[in-house]
Amino acid sequence: MIKTILIDDEPLAASLVAEYLAEFKQFEIVAICHDGFQGLKAIQQFQPDLIFLDVQMPKITGFEMLELLEEPPAVIFTTAFDDYAVKAFDAMAIDYLLKPFSADRFEKAIQKFLAQLQTNSDPAPKEGITNLAEKSDRLVVRVKNEIKIISTLQVSYFEAADDYISIHTSTGKYLKKMTMKSLEEALDPTRFVRVHRSFILNMNEISKIEPYERDSYLVKLRNGEQVPVSRSGYTRLRQVLGI
Repeated sequence: MIKTILIDDEPLAASLVAEYLAEFKQFEIVAICHDGFQGLKAIQQFQPDLIFLDVQMPKITGFEMLELLEEPPAVIFTTAFDDYAVKAFDAMAIDYLLKPFSADRFEKAIQKFLAQLQTNSDPAPKEGITNLAEKSDRLVVRVKNEIKIISTLQVSYFEAADDYISIHTSTGKYLKKMTMKSLEEALDPTRFVRVHRSFILNMNEISKIEPYERDSYLVKLRNGEQVPVSRSGYTRLRQVLGI
């Protein structure tokens, strides 16, 4: 049996997917969830082969939920908004069903999944999940067994840490699996500036900028910490500061 989880905050929408899926006897629905937190717990518990995932949900979005998974299952997105189509396929989704969708359109999505299942024993998307950031004023991270939502207003700076980003805030440091490039694209460019290959600063936290070594600088933050600034980073910093 193909273990399947439905994640949608609209009970009627989840019921419709369940009704359509009942026509395909090789699929077993092991859980129906109505927000991202429930979905995350169910995925960890049941290890499904496929999930049907809404995008806009309370608490955390479908994309934010996927970012928290080390090895996400195959995904078919179901949403009423077509704005997320490109992003969904960037996440290597099997398909993207725009609500309301017909039984015929649903069957095409199922056939796509089954075809990929035959050609690849592990159809789950392995690339792109850590790069799903969209313009947002918050970040979702896992802290042990809990999920924490961090406002970007709390962040002093971000630091590259191998395959992760270290998020420095007034309440501590948090790790998120994400690239600096995707993070930079997700942040407000009037508030955050990449001043170094490994650092992105919150402009509101800057206390002083001082020369350091040849063609480089140091930024002193309001909390007393210091962050290196490269020559190109200094140019970007001056542009944003208007100096």
